[in-house]
Amino acid sequence: MFIVYTGVMFRSKRPREILNEIKWRGYPMYECTVYYLHRGAPGDTRIIQGSAITRLGHSFFEIEDDVSIPYHRIRMIEYKGEVVYRKGHSSGRSA
Repeated sequence: MFIVYTGVMFRSKRPREILNEIKWRGYPMYECTVYYLHRGAPGDTRIIQGSAITRLGHSFFEIEDDVSIPYHRIRMIEYKGEVVYRKGHSSGRSA
């Protein structure tokens, strides 16, 4: 199954795979927005631009200042303003 948004086709369904696909297919990471669980933040969610991601590891991704965030904390990923992943939605489409 392919997911098509804003003229970009994503084959992946999981957050790690989606971020790797953006990186390795040469799409600009700065077009990506990641929403992840961050206890204590307003709504327990922190929002970062893809340009803040410095490394994609096996179980974690790293952002500036060597902060590691596990992929299972990702709630949503947008690419060019379109939802490409939402936790709990198998197709990645917004409900």
